[in-house]
Amino acid sequence: MNLYLLDKIKRIRNSETTLNLDLLTIKAQSIIGIAGHNGSGKSTLMRILAFLDLPDSGSLYFKGQEVTKETILWKLRRQVTLLTQETYLLKRSVSKNLEYGLKIRGTKLSSDAIYEAKCQALEAVGMNPDIYLKRSWQELSGGETQRVALATRLILKPEVLLLDEPTASLDEKSTKLICKAALNSRETDNTTIIIVSHDLNWLKEVSDSVIYLKQGKIQQ
Repeated sequence: MNLYLLDKIKRIRNSETTLNLDLLTIKAQSIIGIAGHNGSGKSTLMRILAFLDLPDSGSLYFKGQEVTKETILWKLRRQVTLLTQETYLLKRSVSKNLEYGLKIRGTKLSSDAIYEAKCQALEAVGMNPDIYLKRSWQELSGGETQRVALATRLILKPEVLLLDEPTASLDEKSTKLICKAALNSRETDNTTIIIVSHDLNWLKEVSDSVIYLKQGKIQQ
């Protein structure tokens, strides 16, 4: 089943075409890699897939339904979550950061269920809940901050997890933990995962298929 279908999509900024795709389909529960040099259109594509931007022309479909300016986008955004290398946490405890997304989405869970969900999300990214739940955002290293940021996404159990170079500035240990947790979410929650990275060899290793962008176009 095609989760996304992008047909003759164009995105234009400052009179320049930043994305120009003839056809792109992404199947549900697949892992898709997106590679390309800086300025190739990778982040532009990710913002469209996250429903943060809409194409200037062409057709975008999600689950068989066309997404237009009349679409209630916040309902679609509840099914998708995006993690970038510039993710910031709330200036609160790790526990409060994990709770925030659940509250915003109106998730109705008991206190015990919320606590269990927070523990599972931290464990998924290799962090001991007994140690980290009460920690302040200020006490976290860069790698720990990014792992908590991923946990705040995983706790929502999104249908689509978009990763836009989330490990670009991290050490090897943090990179491996984040990648393992993200990829495991397909097995545990049937998540569709779309990853942007400069590491083409790694993308080929972990992805079902890799899209290479150059000047906003897919290279065959």
